[in-house]
Amino acid sequence: MTDLSPITLGFLGSLAAGSLTAVGALPVLLGRIPVQASRDLLLGFAAGVMLAASFFSLIIPALDAAAVQFDNSAAPAAIVSLAILLGMGAVALMNEKLPHEHFKLGREGPQSASLRRVWLFVIAITIHNFPEGLAVGVGFGAHGFEGGLPLAIGIGLQNAPEGLAVAVALLGEGYPKRRAWGIAALTGAVEPVGGLLGAGLITLSEPLLPWGLAFAAGAMIYVISHEIIPETHRSGHQNKATLGLALGLVIMLFLDVSLA
Repeated sequence: MTDLSPITLGFLGSLAAGSLTAVGALPVLLGRIPVQASRDLLLGFAAGVMLAASFFSLIIPALDAAAVQFDNSAAPAAIVSLAILLGMGAVALMNEKLPHEHFKLGREGPQSASLRRVWLFVIAITIHNFPEGLAVGVGFGAHGFEGGLPLAIGIGLQNAPEGLAVAVALLGEGYPKRRAWGIAALTGAVEPVGGLLGAGLITLSEPLLPWGLAFAAGAMIYVISHEIIPETHRSGHQNKATLGLALGLVIMLFLDVSLA
């Protein structure tokens, strides 16, 4: 596995992480859907994993990579700060310009609009998943197998509750179990595309390394703040969601340190 190129590792790692979206949605097929409080705890866990990955696997390595390129102590911090803001801004722009719906789908409109609503929903999840695949690809492109593995595991862990949330939301709209699971699984397919792009860009141009790492971190932080945390607090289970966030954060921290 370690003999593979960083680009191949980035693609395979993000493919594996994205496939866990389908695994997470399996309870819909089995008819064993967790209660809302448990789903909010799992989504909180996903937020914690992403938050820890953003800082320990992306922002800190970005600062280290920038420090190698510049003698000025302020330059690395400035570059990483700007790249984080660019990453957040890019996802915010997609959120603004692409038509989409969020986890809780609206019920207004005639039944004939159902297919359109499903694809709007798929676009929304694509916005979420692309930065995650990008982050995994950047991790492998920057630091090879050892650098990308913690990110791939962490992103995969947080993809499972996201896949469940998507499938449950579609089930609530009246879609059959198999179709709800299939669409949820499909939303993870964009991650290998992001992984291939992230690994390729970083491998081709070393000066892009701190920019790519911090950009991916900013994109994930936006998703955490704008989508996942508000969703976990929507139904009054914020205590469980915060517990999940804490567990996800420390588990990802442990994985990042122990597997590096």
